[in-house]
Amino acid sequence: MFKTKTVSDKVYPLLITGLGIYLIILLLAYPTLSLQYASKGLVLWFDKMIPTLLPFMILSGIMIRMNLTHRCVKLFHPLCHRLYGTSPNGTYTILMGFLCGFPMGARIIGELLTAGKLSPREGSLLLAFCNNIGPIYFLSFVVPVLGITKPLIPFCLMYGIPLLYGIIVMRISDLSKRTSDAAPLACQEQTLPLLAAVDASVVSGLSGIGRLGGYMVFFNLLNIVFVPFGHLPPLVSNLYNCILEITSGIDRCGHLYPYLVLILLPFGGFSCIAQTYSMIQNTELSIRPYLFHKLAQTGITAICYLLLRPF
Repeated sequence: MFKTKTVSDKVYPLLITGLGIYLIILLLAYPTLSLQYASKGLVLWFDKMIPTLLPFMILSGIMIRMNLTHRCVKLFHPLCHRLYGTSPNGTYTILMGFLCGFPMGARIIGELLTAGKLSPREGSLLLAFCNNIGPIYFLSFVVPVLGITKPLIPFCLMYGIPLLYGIIVMRISDLSKRTSDAAPLACQEQTLPLLAAVDASVVSGLSGIGRLGGYMVFFNLLNIVFVPFGHLPPLVSNLYNCILEITSGIDRCGHLYPYLVLILLPFGGFSCIAQTYSMIQNTELSIRPYLFHKLAQTGITAICYLLLRPF
């Protein structure tokens, strides 16, 4: 039997087609501006993403392929297991996700799931809070651009909220009774020799960082959408920039609207959502719960800044 198409099934392709044609027209009508937007994305990718993320992607890939992740977290696993109920690989995901920064949390979860070293349930719950802006990025880029002279409270809110949110999410799910099924999977996996692990991790890392560059260029280019309609109100324009791609948004308006940027950092922008999807698309995980949790943490962050006003 043939499935009857709904209205949304018919309208959605038309909308995407119309948007695609509209963007092509804009690229032809504003070639100089299009080049500026695309170049901005490439520069930010080359200057910020490659040096801060690619080494971590390669090193983490080596650890996973050589079955060394559980050794890296021996010191921290008892505490993380008590707080979050994680398996050793779940603890590794928390540590690397928070220390290395976005989108390493999603990438590590995707790699561990593909390798059979993490259960889909645990991976889904970890994705809810382990994929955040990294502390190096926050302190070296966000804080100076926003002109924050006292970064302690913003730093604590940036990472304290997802850490506490993770405890609630993991404990509500009673994950501690269900993670034991992930451990035997890791023992069955073949351990690659060092050179093979390095080669596979380099290739995988370059592929991953290349995807991120493509997303940054594309979402920066979408800033051209409203150009034909004249100048938007500054707040609306800057909000749109940040929601599209957070790094370029910070660069454009961070010094003007620091609270706006800090509130939107947990969400990360649509570019970050798309990048996360690219990291988990070959797994059983869905992007929808991740989006819900990001919106929830963004809402909590907004309430905290409204109450605290730290600077």
